[in-house]
Amino acid sequence: MCAARGKGWTPMRHVVVIGAGIAGLTAGYEHRRRHPRDRVTVLESADRLGGKLHAIAFAGHTFDVGAEMVLAVVPDALTLIEDVGLSAEIVHPSTTSASIVVDGRHHRIPTGTVLGVPASVDDLAGTAMFSPAALDRLRVEPNSPGPLLTQDESVGGFLRPRLGDEVVDLLIEPLLGGVYAGRADALSVKATMPTLAEALMREPSVLRAAASVRREPGAGPVFATLRGGLARLAQALVDRSGVAVRLGTTARGIRQTGSGFLIDCGPEVLGTVIEADAVVIAVPPPNAARLLGPLAPDAAVTLAEIPMASMAILSLAWPGPQDVLSEGSGLLVPPSAGGLVKAVTISSNKWAHLSEPGILVRASVGRMGEERVLQRSNDDLLTDVGQEVAELLHLDGVPSAGLVTRWGGGLPQYTVGHLDRVATVRAAVAEVPGLAVAGAAYDGVGVPACIRSAYAAVDALAG
Repeated sequence: MCAARGKGWTPMRHVVVIGAGIAGLTAGYEHRRRHPRDRVTVLESADRLGGKLHAIAFAGHTFDVGAEMVLAVVPDALTLIEDVGLSAEIVHPSTTSASIVVDGRHHRIPTGTVLGVPASVDDLAGTAMFSPAALDRLRVEPNSPGPLLTQDESVGGFLRPRLGDEVVDLLIEPLLGGVYAGRADALSVKATMPTLAEALMREPSVLRAAASVRREPGAGPVFATLRGGLARLAQALVDRSGVAVRLGTTARGIRQTGSGFLIDCGPEVLGTVIEADAVVIAVPPPNAARLLGPLAPDAAVTLAEIPMASMAILSLAWPGPQDVLSEGSGLLVPPSAGGLVKAVTISSNKWAHLSEPGILVRASVGRMGEERVLQRSNDDLLTDVGQEVAELLHLDGVPSAGLVTRWGGGLPQYTVGHLDRVATVRAAVAEVPGLAVAGAAYDGVGVPACIRSAYAAVDALAG
């Protein structure tokens, strides 16, 4: 005779997470934290954990070639880092002072703006980046604002008539490009600048709206990373949660059964089938669309509409000593400059644990619509980008070491209507009990936003 089950007893479930990036690993970790009796398996087609959390051995250091830092001004990422026992490894930048390259000159990025949107003409008056006419236009904007933001518009489409082309092209465009690898005239103001967008729905003046939401300079560290690389977070999530990870395992399809799901993995002939009570799909939109097709066709069609941008990170090293301290943490380069490089991070300036020996640089290449740039060979990219970075930073000689890390189709584009698309996807997925989605396509492309999307997915499974 079986022993009586205690009050509140629930049977063990098997939850399968597809995708071992930060969203998938966080979903597995969080589900196990809430339901320690459940079994969680994470399937990953690649041969390593982490997705865009990826570090390599380079120039004597462990060097992040994907996401290199997290926002410290929102709690999600730092709280998770503390939860997995890495709080002692948290470090903040030695400097966050950066510049924008305009006409060959380096101009300090104005502080206090909201993704480049100024709260006052005084924010920009101290730089020679803008013409007197551009500054005069900003001075009158609060007294002659445009209409309120009522429907979603592109960042450029909404802000150009109010702030002028110079501010959009020379300041907002490179800042957005650094985050999304996208274009201001295509990206959604509501999806990429949600706090400012909310203010613009109440306040017609862009400058006054930005003033109401901006974070005052000097209010504490904005960014953080981990000594030894942010990629350490991926393994720590696995170690702390006890989830089972199967690398080199591609989920080819998902079938719904009366009690759960069957996941077809590997090649059609020699593949395996994994049974699951619940599934979290935490892979990029094109892959998620393929898996969701038979289960939630409306979600699949909508996800397939999300454009994806490609980019590459070039890790470069120069022997020291050479004087780059005056360049701060790095440079942003607007598309109008006509070069290959869109951003340069001087990692040896930015992070104390990377400061010796020599000079370490991350150069970012590739925006939406610049696929031809990424069709070059690694050798060509290293040669041309190395020369461009040396000229930008006034470095002597060629790099002593260099590596190319490509992120093909890795960045979802939050174009106009993105929030509606996300709502459609989540509503369609919610119609399938035991199914949820997570990742950079939903709540933001940064690490904290991916963590929040993972929590939302675990909530959805509970619901």
